Amino acid sequence: MSRTRLAAQAQAIWRGAPRSIASRRWVSSGPTMGTGAGPSSFGVTSNGVRYTALAALGAVAIYSATHLRPTLLEDERLRSKQDHLPGTKQPGGQKLISYEEVQKHTRRDDCWVIIDGKVYDVTDFLENHPGGEGIILANAGKDATKIFKPLHPPDALDILAPEAHLGPVDPLTMPEVEDLGPTDEEKRIEQARKSMPGADAMLLIDDFEVWAEKVLSGTAWNYYRSAADREISFDENMDAFRRYYFRPRILHDVTNGDLSTTFMGIKSTLPIFISPAAMAKLGHPAGEVNLTKGAGECGIVQGISINASCSLDEIMAARKDGQKVIFQIYLNKDRKASEALLQKVERLGAAAVMFTVDAAYRSKRTRDVRAKSHVAAPIAETSASASASKAPSKAPLGVSAAISGYQDTNLTWDDIKFIRKNTKLPIIVKGVQSVDDVQLCVDAGVEGVIISNHGGRQLDFAPAPVDILYEMRANRPELFEKIEVMVDGGVRSGADVVKALALGAKAVGLGRPFLYANGTHGQEGVERVCQIMAEEITNTMRNCGARTIKELKPEMVGPAGPWVGQNRPTWLPKA
Repeated sequence: MSRTRLAAQAQAIWRGAPRSIASRRWVSSGPTMGTGAGPSSFGVTSNGVRYTALAALGAVAIYSATHLRPTLLEDERLRSKQDHLPGTKQPGGQKLISYEEVQKHTRRDDCWVIIDGKVYDVTDFLENHPGGEGIILANAGKDATKIFKPLHPPDALDILAPEAHLGPVDPLTMPEVEDLGPTDEEKRIEQARKSMPGADAMLLIDDFEVWAEKVLSGTAWNYYRSAADREISFDENMDAFRRYYFRPRILHDVTNGDLSTTFMGIKSTLPIFISPAAMAKLGHPAGEVNLTKGAGECGIVQGISINASCSLDEIMAARKDGQKVIFQIYLNKDRKASEALLQKVERLGAAAVMFTVDAAYRSKRTRDVRAKSHVAAPIAETSASASASKAPSKAPLGVSAAISGYQDTNLTWDDIKFIRKNTKLPIIVKGVQSVDDVQLCVDAGVEGVIISNHGGRQLDFAPAPVDILYEMRANRPELFEKIEVMVDGGVRSGADVVKALALGAKAVGLGRPFLYANGTHGQEGVERVCQIMAEEITNTMRNCGARTIKELKPEMVGPAGPWVGQNRPTWLPKA
């Protein structure tokens, strides 16, 4: 072996080149014998001399000590910003940070976490975390992967500065995870799923809710099902639909019909859409991607939540060719972040922007908060941070609070101008709860409104959306010609949809039912919801004497009871 070749091999080891002496043969110009690829030999050169691993490494060490060390120490490419930290330095220059070191950084002024085997310094991010600093500090110095992944899209950590990505944790220093076997909740879920019928056996939308309560985790169920305070508005949203009855017309040929419609310039095979709802991964590992694929297969529109647990890029990539989606946005306290997001959404091909305005301030979603009582944990802090920080809340954070801290509560009508300035897409204002505000939306020049009270999750005793729709038909019918009106909240059947359409809604949104179906049966469940709705809408329309959406008229629906006196709809001819 020449001195030059030996030097090259030594350089390869020090620089961490792929051809490591410990794992490969030296190759000469002559024929070789054997397959010495392992640590015991490197092959036989043409003159029959075998070099053992020990001899080769010894030669390299001697040569490098006398000839190469000064040069290698000056090679900045092998230095790392983490070199000063305890851990293992790999030949290629990467530093593996010891778990013992990570455990030292658990304070407000010095906070590290491990996620998917990588260490992150989140100290500067604490005050900006949407869910507040408490949940991060409760997991500081630990592996937070299990609690992080269901609540965040894959690109969530990209927001951190490059220097906050500290590098991989040394796997050899990680504590062994004690196998305690399945938890009681995991056993409960496993048994429930064994007895759960297939998606085809679900005959009503309510069936998915019944099984979702049985097979979802407590965290998922309570987040999906939760509503504000005593949940009066949640119940009223559904009860209100029961106050409206049909007046069917007979002797119409309803042999054939069509459920397709167009709203916001988007064609849809059904007059329904998926209302934006967050955290689909709590119910199924594929998360919102299931909703996207299911909507694509059924030809309906998906509203994408800004708080989705899948990244926007993942969701948009899951669309079929030509599939339309609407992006829902809350405005960020940092308006530059909202500007960038609006521009990205338009660039990726969303058909419209849905500006949610009915979550202007925080609410207590009682079930969700109760389910997260275990989040509260002792938090280490410096004396400086203790004196400067606010007193910790005695109430634990629910999932809802954990994902919404970035939302701005300082919203005004001027924010519609801000959105218009940053996108050319049509704007829908979601969360309108009075007829007067529909008029103001018309005045502001938006293209659509969604009458909604956030599924009863924000203001308890907010009016049921179908009641506002009825009020608008009775008192301000001309508004239906000036702006496209949609509605969501409390919809649990095809009959509910037909009532809203007859009163003037262009389309009707469903949120929880799709989350429940995704949690029980994944994409198949999403598609089954569409099948059930198609069947029920068809049956209801034709039994009312309507073959198409255009044939539905306000006089086909009205208050329960006899239509006489004050109970008679105002738009009907006088008796």
